Amino acid sequence: MGKNRMEAFSDGVLAIIITIMVLELKVPRGASFTALETDLPVFLGYVLSFIYIGIYWTNHHHLIMMVDAVNGQILWSNLHLLFWLSLIPASTAWSDEHPLTTAPACVYGIILLMCSVAYFILQNLIIHLQGKESQLGKTLGKDYKGKVSMVGYAIAAGVAFIQPIASYVIYVLVALLWIIPDIRIEKAIYSGEE
Repeated sequence: MGKNRMEAFSDGVLAIIITIMVLELKVPRGASFTALETDLPVFLGYVLSFIYIGIYWTNHHHLIMMVDAVNGQILWSNLHLLFWLSLIPASTAWSDEHPLTTAPACVYGIILLMCSVAYFILQNLIIHLQGKESQLGKTLGKDYKGKVSMVGYAIAAGVAFIQPIASYVIYVLVALLWIIPDIRIEKAIYSGEE
């Protein structure tokens, strides 16, 4: 099977996820800058979640650019990733309703962890299909960046029980690791080595 249908479907789901998140934003309760200040945590939560969806979209796009074909395992693995990504709007809304409380901060981290695990599984299934000596297999190597991210999310979810705001700081730090698309893949794609 060609990869284009999977990529188009994934793009559509991610667009819907972002739409759901933006629909959760409410108009400020007043006409002053103070009203904006009151809603600042909600807006910051939206920004963080939007960045995470953007990170997955760009990296997914680059990953799929290095794929020759997909099979059933890859399709199901991709759906597994989309499932976890689809929970981000709900966890963002819960965090907005109860800012800086333990359970929403922890659940947000667990969802980010599961998104990371699902992406890791997807890329490894693709490498398995194409072979470890494929361009993608050579480019990703041991994928320390992905593994560090998973550890970061697990730590942050645990830290939420001690200090919820610290968990969000960790989520921001992990996002900063990924804000620029995976340079290893970009170099392989745009150097003509694919």
